[in-house]
Amino acid sequence: MKALRRYVDKIKPNFEKGGKYEKLRSTFEAFETFLFVPDTVTTRGSHIRDANDMKRTMALVVIALVPALLFGMWNVGHQHFLALGETTGLWQSFWFGFLKVLPLIVVSYVVGLGTEFFFAQVRGHEVNEGFLVSGILIPMIVPVDIPLWMLAIAVIFAVIIGKEVFGGTGMNILNPALTARAFLFFAYPGWMSGDQVWIAGLKHGLRAVDGFSGATPLAEAAAGHLGNLPSAWSMFAGTIPGSVGETSTIAILIGALILIYTGVGSWKIMVSAFGGGLIMGLILNLWGANAYMQVPAWEHLVMGGFAFGMVFMVTDPVTAAQTETGKWIYGFLTGIMAILIRVLNPAYPEGVMLAILLMNVFAPLIDHYVIEANIKRRLKRVKVTA
Repeated sequence: MKALRRYVDKIKPNFEKGGKYEKLRSTFEAFETFLFVPDTVTTRGSHIRDANDMKRTMALVVIALVPALLFGMWNVGHQHFLALGETTGLWQSFWFGFLKVLPLIVVSYVVGLGTEFFFAQVRGHEVNEGFLVSGILIPMIVPVDIPLWMLAIAVIFAVIIGKEVFGGTGMNILNPALTARAFLFFAYPGWMSGDQVWIAGLKHGLRAVDGFSGATPLAEAAAGHLGNLPSAWSMFAGTIPGSVGETSTIAILIGALILIYTGVGSWKIMVSAFGGGLIMGLILNLWGANAYMQVPAWEHLVMGGFAFGMVFMVTDPVTAAQTETGKWIYGFLTGIMAILIRVLNPAYPEGVMLAILLMNVFAPLIDHYVIEANIKRRLKRVKVTA
């Protein structure tokens, strides 16, 4: 590493102001900070300093996503061979899924980082590490057979409209990964819904064995076919059709523990989000006007992308509420809205994406009223004299 450090220091003057490659300064700094800890520090003002910079924070989130990603790769192969009526081993299923998911990850990172580098070069700004997380999240929340050109367009849309127009990393009000999914859902609904999109090959004419539909638990519940729902264990373990990273609640909870232990993810938002979803499910159970409302409240927490969204999406520190009280309110309302949209909107059986994007917009308002309420409480404790 010392030799690499010396080489980087040797060519660095070429990329600084007045150097031969001055225009590529942002790109050079991006690679330098990827290889080594940045040597820029604050010199004035009061700041909290520790070793957990932006790069390490993003890296911890990626590590927390690994269990869900690895299981998702295996499940892609498992569901594919299950549709064919074939029994395969662990590694054969995983290898098939790995080869299907890898191109999605490559396209997401190449297109997303390329767009970020372009904007950084044009503006003369540093390249931020924010897309390190978005780049892995996007492939994990889309169908595995989504055409790569569609994914590329969605990534560009998410980076430009979801982030850069607001000023870049740290300034966006919408989660970039969900912005990409929302774009795909409304622009190409045929590739984002239906029974065929969740199993590798079905959309391309794969002949499944008799009795295999490829329908997700949400689709079955929305259709009122509660008798066709997988077992609770299957939904909790994740051996069901769905997006790459959203099926296994076990793997997602492992990621949640990593985020909470490292302090990267807010446990307050996670707990309140799951609590809000459970309470809304219980209310709908009491109402029971249709079959979907009769799904046990706790099963909503392991169906679809609820767990994934409440652990990795709602806790996004940029788009979530910032105040401590606001985090409880924000998470609770997100959980309620996710189940409410899921059950009461027959045209859209999964409400997590819309619920999170909606609450992203309202997060600043929640913080505003929490702060105002705190100011009023403190003023009441102060005796004002003329």
